[in-house]
Amino acid sequence: MSGLDNLLNQIRNTAEEEANARLNQARQQAEELIQNKKDLAEKEIENIKLKTDRKALEILEKAKSAAALQKRNAVLSAKQQIIESLLKTTLDKLNNLEDEAYFQIIRKMVSRYALSQDGQIIFSEKDKNRFPADFEEKLNQDILSKGGSLKISSEIRSFDGGFVLVYGDIEVNCTFTAMLASKHEILQDKIIRSLLA
Repeated sequence: MSGLDNLLNQIRNTAEEEANARLNQARQQAEELIQNKKDLAEKEIENIKLKTDRKALEILEKAKSAAALQKRNAVLSAKQQIIESLLKTTLDKLNNLEDEAYFQIIRKMVSRYALSQDGQIIFSEKDKNRFPADFEEKLNQDILSKGGSLKISSEIRSFDGGFVLVYGDIEVNCTFTAMLASKHEILQDKIIRSLLA
């Protein structure tokens, strides 16, 4: 039996060696598989990190852009409020000038906007009640070189300051409100330039 025992021992040893070799091979394959999966996971983590960084950068850039737009809009709104406030203050000052200064401005405006024909000039009730002496004559002297004349109309219109010139069907609105509105963009540009200076 000693030959059989040797044969059995030899088969057992061979089986153990083969089992150990297969076990080692399986461990090595498992380690390689784990390492491959680990490498893939690290690459995926890196890709996710890059995508997240890009997305975060995009969000940051959008936030900066939105903030810049909001800032620009806020500055523009503030400038608009300043401009409107200045124009309103100007209008209020014009409408509340002392009679002498007020009618000097009216005379200058009539000289500038009167046409070279006969017409009428319409005022507000407030202005009609405070005309200086010989006002109509002074207006006509101011526009004598243009070749036309103006008669103060008995019609009264509702506006704060200034006047309306009427030549038949043609009306020239020289109320302070209309004059400021027609010059709004020019005045706005000048005010903005002075604010930036």
